[in-house]
Amino acid sequence: KHFIAFSADQTSLEIYEYRGASAAGDLVAGYPADLLNADADVHHRIRTHIFYRFFKPKFTVNVCQQRLVLRSERNPGQLPFIEQQLNRECSLFTEDGRYVIVGSAGHIPDDLRPHFYHIHTNNEAVTPTLRSALEDYSLHLVDLHQGKLCDTKHFRIDKIYLSHNQGIYLYKEMLAVLSVQHQTIHLFQIVDGMLIEIRKIGRFCFDDDPFIVNSVFTPQTSERPFHEETINSLKHRLLVFLFKRAKSISDSTNDPFELRKFYKYFDMFKSLRMWKMQLLDEDHLFIKYASEEVVTLRVAEPNSQSSFFVIYNISGSKILAVYENTSEALLQLFENYCDCFRNARLCADSQFTCSPSNNLYARLTQQRFKQTIVRAIYGGRTEATKRILAQLPISAQSYSGSPYLDLGLFSYDDKWVSVMERPKAYGEYPIRFYARDSGLLKFKIYAGVIGQSVPASARRLVAFTFHPTDPFAISVQRTNSDYIVNFHIRNAVFS
Repeated sequence: KHFIAFSADQTSLEIYEYRGASAAGDLVAGYPADLLNADADVHHRIRTHIFYRFFKPKFTVNVCQQRLVLRSERNPGQLPFIEQQLNRECSLFTEDGRYVIVGSAGHIPDDLRPHFYHIHTNNEAVTPTLRSALEDYSLHLVDLHQGKLCDTKHFRIDKIYLSHNQGIYLYKEMLAVLSVQHQTIHLFQIVDGMLIEIRKIGRFCFDDDPFIVNSVFTPQTSERPFHEETINSLKHRLLVFLFKRAKSISDSTNDPFELRKFYKYFDMFKSLRMWKMQLLDEDHLFIKYASEEVVTLRVAEPNSQSSFFVIYNISGSKILAVYENTSEALLQLFENYCDCFRNARLCADSQFTCSPSNNLYARLTQQRFKQTIVRAIYGGRTEATKRILAQLPISAQSYSGSPYLDLGLFSYDDKWVSVMERPKAYGEYPIRFYARDSGLLKFKIYAGVIGQSVPASARRLVAFTFHPTDPFAISVQRTNSDYIVNFHIRNAVFS
């Protein structure tokens, strides 16, 4: 339906209408070889016209508008103008294709450091580091049909991981945003082009919690939430769940070992911080906890550190389950119900994409990967479980539903391309796709430019974006600071 692009200055969103996979059929008709081998004149003509054959410009929306910040909403030391840039790796589409959510961020200069209590808004707030610097963030809701900016939500002096949608998640009409700095999950509902905040989960879990607390305790007017001795609501529910589970096991076995272990690690549990999250559905959150060193990127290999996964019921404000990142039970759940974590095709008739849960070949690939880690030096089952569960939580809209990536239909080397839309290492040779039923070569994909010499020391990455149904894909190859964009289309040759 639509194709979006970011302007060169990363302040505007360009919206195009997708014309279909056959839009450039007459332009490339009659060339049996790959177009990269075509003669120079024809090659130039095709390159000049092919983009607008596929995509018709509709709107250009100025998203990051410079606006004057009123004194009443300005924090001490904040610049009078907000200057932010869109994150090119952050975009979420609603299931009806009407809206897109994009994120922008603006760096806070070192000479204008915010006030201490704007950084530490509660007693769970983390300490910023150079690798996890504070920024001003904004989430923008853009109407693709009318080409206008509908709503914007600002997050001042915060840390939200926008790249690859790690810190935001969209499930149907519900948007979740994880503030790592303030350890708060913001929940929004998309209603008629507006982002309506329906709940904050962190220091409190229900909207009326502050009224209940203030009716019992009368805090001093000068006291800040950062100095509170109480444990915040979400962390308290986590600790209560772990205590009750340990006590239940100790009572049933008449062995106080589990309860003693809980008391031994109580301070460690209390120091955990939210790192990542996703929505499993409209009423359940899947949250990953880790130490503050991991959350603030002070650890070289964060996925090798201990972490915990929590399933949280939003409406009931209850912890339903807690798993460590070495849990065989969670690994089994993930392998058998992988699609419930991916949520790749919520708007489609079938929500099952090519995954280990429903595809024999994908499951075989994962089992081989697991066995490789088990048999490796310093490997084993525990290390394999950690490596696989490191994928969780899964970022929203990260997986492609293209039939050309279905391992049940085609066989290909997933080292170079996969259903997960992430940059891959670039190979010297084209990616070959073989029919699964006959084993015959069906098509090849060239990610770069044939005949172009590249230094051996250059680090090359390529990212693929496949159309959900059509034989159309876009690859963006990056070699150091240079980019090469290719369109991959089906070219039927007629004699």
